Amino acid sequence: MASPPQTSVIKGAKVLMVGAGGIGCELLKTLALSGFPDIHIIDMDTIEVSNLNRQFLFRQSHVGQSKAKVARDAVLKFRPYINITPYHANVKDPEFNVDFFKQFNVVLNGLDNLDARRHVNRLCLAANVPLVESGTTGFLGQVTVHVKGKTECYECQPKPAPKTYPVCTITSTPSKFVHCIVWAKDLLFAKLFGDKNQDNDLNVRSSDAASSSENVEDVFEWRKDEDIDQYGKKIFDHVFGYNIELALSNEETWKNRNRPKPIYSKVVLSDELAQPNGNLEKNCASDDGLSVSAMASLGMKNPQDIWSLKENSRVFLEALRLFFTKRENVIGNLSFDKDDQLAVEFVTAAANIRAASFGIPLHSLFEAKGIAGNIVHAVATTNAVIAGLIVIEAIKVLQNDIKNYRMTYCLEHPSRNILLMPVEPFEPNKSCYVCSETPLSLEINTNRSKLKDFVEKIVKAKLGMNLPLIMCASNLLYEAGDVEEDMVAIYEANLEKVLAELPSPVTGGTMLTVEDMQQEFVCNINIKHREEFDEEKEPDGMVLSGWTQPVSAPENKDKSVGNGAGPSDASITAVESEKDDEVTIVSTLKKRKLPDESDISNAADETKHHKQLQVIDDEDDLVVLDGDLDSFKKRRLS
Repeated sequence: MASPPQTSVIKGAKVLMVGAGGIGCELLKTLALSGFPDIHIIDMDTIEVSNLNRQFLFRQSHVGQSKAKVARDAVLKFRPYINITPYHANVKDPEFNVDFFKQFNVVLNGLDNLDARRHVNRLCLAANVPLVESGTTGFLGQVTVHVKGKTECYECQPKPAPKTYPVCTITSTPSKFVHCIVWAKDLLFAKLFGDKNQDNDLNVRSSDAASSSENVEDVFEWRKDEDIDQYGKKIFDHVFGYNIELALSNEETWKNRNRPKPIYSKVVLSDELAQPNGNLEKNCASDDGLSVSAMASLGMKNPQDIWSLKENSRVFLEALRLFFTKRENVIGNLSFDKDDQLAVEFVTAAANIRAASFGIPLHSLFEAKGIAGNIVHAVATTNAVIAGLIVIEAIKVLQNDIKNYRMTYCLEHPSRNILLMPVEPFEPNKSCYVCSETPLSLEINTNRSKLKDFVEKIVKAKLGMNLPLIMCASNLLYEAGDVEEDMVAIYEANLEKVLAELPSPVTGGTMLTVEDMQQEFVCNINIKHREEFDEEKEPDGMVLSGWTQPVSAPENKDKSVGNGAGPSDASITAVESEKDDEVTIVSTLKKRKLPDESDISNAADETKHHKQLQVIDDEDDLVVLDGDLDSFKKRRLS
């Protein structure tokens, strides 16, 4: 039961929730049952079938409807006298500006991506509204409190960029199953079923055309008069046979690597070439889009089975056939969707066949789906625990009870009945470029890189700005958003110019000011000219630095890294955890030492043997805390 002072602040509070998913459903329920009278919810997502096992405010009949609106309706059934305002929208929409945020006493995040978290963090700083962050995955979870000027902001600690793989690794020299998944999903699937005009690094020239210098047909193009089974085998032989032989022709590549083995359909399926691959009429699921299944067509049932090379080949050919016979109307516009059964089957089979060629262990469809869909399987109980902790911290924030703020971590292996690990918050990082406005430094070739590269790879991808304005001294170089027509052409022309040739030249020693009007966020960037970059280690062709580690953690020798770098022309982006090659979006906290109390240290001893403690952001995002729990350090707020 809440105390009278707590009840008083709860009754007078106006709360903004961002996210109505795994944590959001539990949080809305807990806020309502705790007596909060005025709650606003922002969520742009609609309900999917895969949400129903843990997001308990939703039912089968709600699939396809707005999460925010359905969550509101569900809670009002047992708390009809409170006010809940839903917004089926993106929190980055212009209507949710600083003035909008100023009306709330506290903001509670239950988001599933780094970009939105950074955006909300900046709006809360600009509006001077406290933020309670959270995240879960599996049995692990965390809740952190961010109050301007009192505690560190969400971006005070560096977040690592997604791991990038050079295209040559993905296309020619894979060594892990995740490489095969990225190849199957981002290259092969996209080439066959996605936008035909999109750049793709797959070789499209067949063996027949290899010796010709003339323009030749794309081997991936399906002619209407071409038998679909023959087309499938042609694609199979091209990507798993001919292209592998082509790669093997470069002897230098394989001096210190295991040589892959070409795989051809006539060898793998030698006893089946005379008969159809599947029984579409009897076994295939109904014709309604996403329900079509190659496994059903082939009579395969268990997604946790690891298929043989022959089984993978049959699934590959059957999935391809079903796409062209049952879903031909969407070919050319498809992108991979983890909830698309046929897409998952195709990617799993293709990745496994490629893995077999390169001597990499095969994986089940269940495992491959987790990797391809960036899935870290959720536990509803953890969401409920974290939601409760969010409300506890929110009440402390409303009472301005700074001394009792806690960052709390939910552990997977409790010791001495300690499941929740509280850590006192940290003061703002004086080197934080967001809340302390410390200038950043950018190494870039000012004679080669265009302003467009700077905007896309740094301003938007790493700094997370949506509507940037870029100035050099008093000269405006670029502005996004609502711009006068006569200026649009000027800015577009500037985007195509190299930095050194802009109307106000940007060279070594230049200081650029970048501002996002929506976020009310300003950042200064010192330009350092650099001629050459390592294509594998620095695929963007530029290096942003300035995330200086706090002086209180000298033991952390990890290099500073950027925030959420996007893919470039020279790399394919994926992020993998250390266990089982699961692909996730990683967002890291720094090493922290725990309080000195004996019960906490006992829990730390219990987990010493773990290489990492993983504390996870909601559903898809992974936070990895390197080191043992006893490496954490308590630091009181001033």
